[in-house]
Amino acid sequence: MARKAKIDNAVQKRFARQETSRKQDTKAKRKYYLIVCEGTKTEPNYFEGLKKNLPLGVVDTIDLEIEGTGHNTLTVIEDAQRARVRLERFGRTFDEVWAVFDRDSFPDQNFNNAIFKGQAVGIQCAWTNEAFELWYLLHFQFFQHGMSRDHYKTLLERELSAKMGSAYFYQKNSAELFLLLQQHGDLKQAIARAKRLEAEFADRTDYANHNPCTKVHELIEKLLFPNPNDATPGEA
Repeated sequence: MARKAKIDNAVQKRFARQETSRKQDTKAKRKYYLIVCEGTKTEPNYFEGLKKNLPLGVVDTIDLEIEGTGHNTLTVIEDAQRARVRLERFGRTFDEVWAVFDRDSFPDQNFNNAIFKGQAVGIQCAWTNEAFELWYLLHFQFFQHGMSRDHYKTLLERELSAKMGSAYFYQKNSAELFLLLQQHGDLKQAIARAKRLEAEFADRTDYANHNPCTKVHELIEKLLFPNPNDATPGEA
């Protein structure tokens, strides 16, 4: 019978070091995100809620810095640029910078130019046409018709009241929306529905006319679903 070749102890130790190094190299790199929101409450409150409830598998690989500016759509990209410079002076570094803003009643040119400017300076835009509440609604149903913010409020109250079994009255700056959506809505379906809306306007750059549409799902996928296959089942 052939004798087994013995592996020298020093060689075994080298193999062990190489394997440890390989595992460390394949470990997910921690990513740092700066999220600058046009509003001071609605959007920041949502992302703060998300930050506090990151899944265990994500919390070790994601770090969020969230700011609300209270400025308009036209200046949100500049706000994001300034925030990045200011924070990096204090030793922070960011892999990605995102601006979160709505169409609302701003002129078409302002909305479109904010998106174009973001593309030009490397700031990604999680915009919504017409209002951020569209992202909330997509947790419950697919909505394909353009609506005003007032209609969003009415529909959101209807959906949450039905799910909660008691009357729900939407407060725009509520800090509890993330948890309510987590408890009663379907995040993965919201992403699938947002992608379906996005596809309606494929290859068009007249963003002010993309109503309804949202890009919030792109940021959510980056934060919660690094593996795209985990994010979107078939849309119900």
